[in-house]
Amino acid sequence: MSYKFLDHATDAIIEVTAKDLKEAFSVTADAVVNLTLDQDKVEEKEKKEFSAQGKDVRYLLFSWLEEIPFVLITEGFAIRRIEFEIIEENGYKINAIAYGEPLDIHKHNFKVEIKAPTFYDMEIRQNDGVYMRFLLDL
Repeated sequence: MSYKFLDHATDAIIEVTAKDLKEAFSVTADAVVNLTLDQDKVEEKEKKEFSAQGKDVRYLLFSWLEEIPFVLITEGFAIRRIEFEIIEENGYKINAIAYGEPLDIHKHNFKVEIKAPTFYDMEIRQNDGVYMRFLLDL
């Protein structure tokens, strides 16, 4: 299970490898949080519930990539970790609980604001494990 940032002039391209879909979404969350701030500087003082849904795995990933920055930036909640479940019923849904604390730009070393995810160049393969690649507009 890992992620890496690929070179891009103005946006973030992230590549994820994992053993299964749940692990891939977990790694994706960590990548998005660490792109935005220093996750290891966040304390688990509060929790915040959120969800993401999509008609298929691509739309679920897109929704997940919208919701995490929304919690981080719009709601001002620094995330240390996320517990979640993926439900497959008439599409896909993730019910999640983020653990963290109110965002402090200096304490958490706020790095960059994510404007939006995009379907451009998005790739998801589920063979022996899961591979995901996606682009975030910064």
